[in-house]
Amino acid sequence: MVTLKDVAEKCGVSATTVSNVINGKAKTSEQTRKRIMKVIKETGYKPNVMAKGLRVKKSRTIAIIAEDIAQFTSPPIIESIMANCEKEDYRVIVHNLRLYDRWKDTWYGQEEEYHSVLDPVLGDVVAEQVDGVIYLAGHARIIKAFGDDFMLPAVMCYAYSNSPKIPSVVIDDEKSAYEMVQYMIRMGHNSIGFVGGRRENIHTAQRLSGYQRAMFENGLLFDPKLVYYGDWSRESGYQGAKALIPQGVTALFGISDQMSGGIYDYLEENNIIVGKDLSVAGFDNESISSFFRPQLTTTELPLGEIGRLSAKLILEKLEDAEGENRPEVQEPEVIKVPCTMVIRKSVTEANIK
Repeated sequence: MVTLKDVAEKCGVSATTVSNVINGKAKTSEQTRKRIMKVIKETGYKPNVMAKGLRVKKSRTIAIIAEDIAQFTSPPIIESIMANCEKEDYRVIVHNLRLYDRWKDTWYGQEEEYHSVLDPVLGDVVAEQVDGVIYLAGHARIIKAFGDDFMLPAVMCYAYSNSPKIPSVVIDDEKSAYEMVQYMIRMGHNSIGFVGGRRENIHTAQRLSGYQRAMFENGLLFDPKLVYYGDWSRESGYQGAKALIPQGVTALFGISDQMSGGIYDYLEENNIIVGKDLSVAGFDNESISSFFRPQLTTTELPLGEIGRLSAKLILEKLEDAEGENRPEVQEPEVIKVPCTMVIRKSVTEANIK
């Protein structure tokens, strides 16, 4: 392995000079700097990040605590966090709580079971001497993962923190649903059914709020009979379509692509043609959405951007680890990232008879 001393000897300078050039602190000629950088490139020298971290009492390591990496939203976010941390010479360690794999959806609100898995991981993270932690949720809710006395800088990703010390990065569910429903209204749909997830879920509540705002701004009365609450599954999409079609809707807004698949199932069974007899919109832009026939108009989640912003926040907190020059805040900072509409062929102009 090529060392700092080897590079210095090849360049005929001191190890301190090479170190200063690498860290952008060199008080040397441009010619010497170029010679050092050339030798570094030729020899493939890599600075020992861990050793450097020990000298300045930093490990240059970030921990991601993921609720479940099997959630379709998790891999793109993790990839983005890692890529953006690595640009700044930070390593990333991923801990997978496997909450959904362990207990499906039965662990929501079960604090004892939740902390029986989380707390040992928090202990491991502290023992690993990481510089900061990003908690990656599987779905949006207010999470009490860290106490106010937690000793490390932290960021909440894809959910809401309960602590003013911990900022959150989430998708803008309300705005994204609003834009989709606005589009459907512009296509002539005045009677739009809403096929939601669980009633108490934040994603459901905020997407319903966006739906209601779009209806209100266009002079359309909100009709609670056109709202169906499911459980995010394909089967609940089927049942939602079954419940709402008799209400005379001309379009259905399934707030997940999985539920939209169930809507398609019901319509096919009943010889209702998507895009001709009835329009359908989804949410998430999962890979399955482009395989539907007709292809599903949906909303793409900004997962890469959420990861980038989470990495940016944790690195900024590390630069200002002592909290200097920061005003005291009473409420958690929340950064909402809007989604992007993906217009395909399942929403067409209303066929009003």
